[in-house]
This record gives sequence, structure tokens and C-alpha cells, in this order.
Amino acid sequence: MHNHQHQQLVYDSHTHLNDDAFYDDVPAFINRAAHYGVTEMNIIGSNQLLNTRALKLGHQYDNLHPIIGWHPEDIANWNSETKKELCQQLADPLVVGIGEIGLDYYNDEHSPHQQQQEIFAEQLEWARELKLPVSIHCRDAMADTYEILRNAHIDEFGGVMHSFNGTPEWAEKFMDLGMMISFSGVVSFKNATEVHEAALVVPLEKMMVETDAPYLTPLPYRGKQNEPGFTKFTVDAIADLKQVDAGKVAYKTFTNARRLFLENKERGL
Repeated sequence: MHNHQHQQLVYDSHTHLNDDAFYDDVPAFINRAAHYGVTEMNIIGSNQLLNTRALKLGHQYDNLHPIIGWHPEDIANWNSETKKELCQQLADPLVVGIGEIGLDYYNDEHSPHQQQQEIFAEQLEWARELKLPVSIHCRDAMADTYEILRNAHIDEFGGVMHSFNGTPEWAEKFMDLGMMISFSGVVSFKNATEVHEAALVVPLEKMMVETDAPYLTPLPYRGKQNEPGFTKFTVDAIADLKQVDAGKVAYKTFTNARRLFLENKERGL
């Protein structure tokens, strides 16, 4: 008798099938993902085009869940028109969260910090009103992101630090605010010591997994274009680090994503 373990389903909590890399071929990528056991995905917007596409995909496919919002790197295109459109789109009952929103101080000549902070805080207010969880983008801006989330009472509506790349100390601080921590393919990289340490301090109860495809491809495919199916390799990397069964990592992270994004919604209807 061969003891074939039943493959546990995986939830890619942050992916971009609305990106040009995938948008003309979405069914193929959904099928490839299913081959790896990846059956649910959050499709994340960031600007007018990608938000609109995320919604469209959500209406076409039951297992694609739109999260829409305005990304800090896109604030040059934020104005009363785009803001009004986003507010209207957030009324769509298929929307499961607001994102990806946050702060990005890495390449910031087009995005003044003050303006990023204001737009971030404003979208958090909407999340609180609409009782929608948030997907947080944070690059080179941990302290300011933390303060803004704390002041927004994030514990009242919930959220996730997407593709977490900070220290274990920062992971603890964000979890203390009531947030989930999501790991991308970076956790599979041999030299990503800090992210490995963070993955060790984040209990499975507070963890999600993601690809951020087409970016951040995990081993063994690093260097190639990422895709949602590869969430499976992030699960495997976390299982190796934590010395637990990959099926358990898949199950816990799936359940966490479902609880934050989907069940929250079902209760609200």
C-alpha cells in the first residue's frame, strides 16, 4: 500500500492575473494553478486599469476574488475622478478587500511621502466604514506604515502585510495590531535570512501565502516569470523552515485567507 498524502488546497492571497503578463491567458493560468492545488486567489488591483480588470475577473471566475485600491507608486494619477470611480467600484459585492495600499519610500521622486500617507489613511477610513480588510504594501517604510495602521484601528477591520520582508520584531509588532503576515516566494530564497527568521516567529494561525505573480518567483523557478500555481513552493519553503508538514501549512494559510477575505464578506451580506 502506498501512502499517498491527499494534496491540500492552497490559497494565493495576493496575485495579479489582471497584469498584462497573464490577462490574455487567464484560464490557462487558473488550470496550471489547479494542477498545483492552488484553487483560490485574490486578484489585487492598484490603479484604474488594474482595479477594473480585477473586478472583471471576479465576475468571470468564482475562485478569483478582487481586492481593489490605490497603490502608493500610482498616486500621480490620483484625482477626484479616479477617487470617485474607486469609491463606486468598492460598492461591488464581489470586492473582498481594499488594496494594495500602503507606503513605498524606495523610489519616491514621483510620490511625496506626505501625499502617500494621506491617500493611505483615507483608504483605511473607507475600509473601516465598509468593514473590508486591507492588503498592505510596505517598502522601506515600516515605521510610518505601522503608525498609520495603528491610528486607523486596523484591529476593527483586519488586514495583511503582503509579501512581508521585515525583521521578526516588525512581524511581532504588526501581529500585535491584529494583522496577518503573508509570505511570498522570497521565503524560499537561500539568502533571505531576515524573512526566514520572520517566518519562524509568525505562527501558522497568523500566516498567509502568496505569489505576487508575475514578481518574486520562488525556487526552484527563480528567474522565470512567477504564476499563481507556484504558491505551492512558498508553502513547501515555510514547511521546511518550520519543520512541519506542508499540508498543514497549506490548510492553515488557506483557512486564514478564507476567514479574513471571504467569510467576513458572507457574514456581511
